[in-house]
Amino acid sequence: MTSPTAALTSARAFVSLIGAGPGDPGLLTIRGMQALQEADVVLFDYLANPELLHYAPHAHTIYVGKKGFSEYISQEQINALIVEQAQANGGQRVARLKGGDVFVFGRGGEEAEACARAGVPFEIVPGISSSIAAPAYAGIPVTHREVARSFAVLTGNTQEGGAHYATLSGADTLVLLMGVRNLDQIAADLIAAGRPPETPAATVQWGTTSRQRVAVGTLATIAAEVRAAGLEAPAVTVVGEVVRLRDSLNWFTPPAETEQIKRPLAGRQVVVTRTREGASALSGVLRARGASVLEVPLIRFTDTADEVNLQARLRDLSGVNWLLLTSNQAVSALFEHLDRLGTDGRHLAGMRVAAVGPSTARALASRGIRADFVPSTPGARHLGAELPTQPGETALHLTSQLAEADLQQALEARGLSYTRAELYRTEPAPLTPKAQQALLRADVVTLASGSAARFLAEVAGTGFKVAVMGPQTADAARAAGFLHVTVAHEATLESLADAAAQAVAAAL
Repeated sequence: MTSPTAALTSARAFVSLIGAGPGDPGLLTIRGMQALQEADVVLFDYLANPELLHYAPHAHTIYVGKKGFSEYISQEQINALIVEQAQANGGQRVARLKGGDVFVFGRGGEEAEACARAGVPFEIVPGISSSIAAPAYAGIPVTHREVARSFAVLTGNTQEGGAHYATLSGADTLVLLMGVRNLDQIAADLIAAGRPPETPAATVQWGTTSRQRVAVGTLATIAAEVRAAGLEAPAVTVVGEVVRLRDSLNWFTPPAETEQIKRPLAGRQVVVTRTREGASALSGVLRARGASVLEVPLIRFTDTADEVNLQARLRDLSGVNWLLLTSNQAVSALFEHLDRLGTDGRHLAGMRVAAVGPSTARALASRGIRADFVPSTPGARHLGAELPTQPGETALHLTSQLAEADLQQALEARGLSYTRAELYRTEPAPLTPKAQQALLRADVVTLASGSAARFLAEVAGTGFKVAVMGPQTADAARAAGFLHVTVAHEATLESLADAAAQAVAAAL
């Protein structure tokens, strides 16, 4: 008879074996992201980009990485740990995050078998394999109608030697994984098996990431080219005529003379400060400019300390002429409280709504509310100076406990009645050891609010070059003690990324 505990475990335990993709976090699948968001525990390896852990902010994370020929933990131990974590605490959702694809030389089959033997339900979430992604990011298609109609993927295991390579004579393109240390022997074996020495070849290290580097040669020279370039694992080697197409299809790593123009942050470490709750869209913009990005949560949002008075104020908005919202979080929190009150955006009928900038206006628009006013320059002081109002009218500012006095002073100087309600609280998020290390390596740190500037100064000091969104954040950063402040010209992510590049260039 099955025990009640066993029945509970079987009902709740679940394992998602997720292919994390080749390194670029943007290549994770939507299902992979969803499985991470649902996870109680995440087991991740060396080749899984740690930025993906932001999708599981509340999960317990366990590093089970294996690097090169030095194993941190054996595969058998990983198998056992997956099952153990799934069955713990009455059953948990476990996300096993694996570099590349789960089943392409990823030993995911063994992990799935371990789950099956233990009676733990599981799913397979395929990922993009480095065998096709790394060549693609190097401008090398593994197939092409005119030069290659087939390809084979194999490991760099030299034990099988030329006899094994002879069986691959029908494949136009060969893709070799995990073979950079054995490249001399592999090339010799391929030539012995009948591949012409002049066959084009390329090796791609850290494909799809800002650290990507490529060495190009022939089967006879590729090992020497890789050594000369200093390439090491993780790397993918492509052998075949398709390598010649790199000359015209090299889109991700342009030639050196145009690198600084197309990818001005290439090889630079940029720290993006954000809230603990979500990943930043800025990261994708920075990566397009070549940056290596690490998101560091500096801020967390919590409920207001006086919800009773807030809800009483929201129930009765009579007499309010303008509702002022000065952050995207204010928009989110407002609609969350309206929902708690059993109402929605229709409750705001009869008053005008002002947004501090275009980003907040877009957040309102996504909720079906069109901002009645947005200042020409984003910022609370500009909102206070430009708000089209008449003396005696009343404005209600829904904000956090840390709202600065600029808006109030500007409005009261114009004869407007200003009131404020604490909609949410902004608090510092404690830095993890990994975040502290990232800040030490940072070439530039991005700041999107005065709170972020103050919290960064508080927890890590002011010895950083910072790129900031808007003059108000710049003033807050300087007041906090930062000496190297570069201001974005516009309130857009692209402009903030440009400011980061400008800050880095100024240090050269």
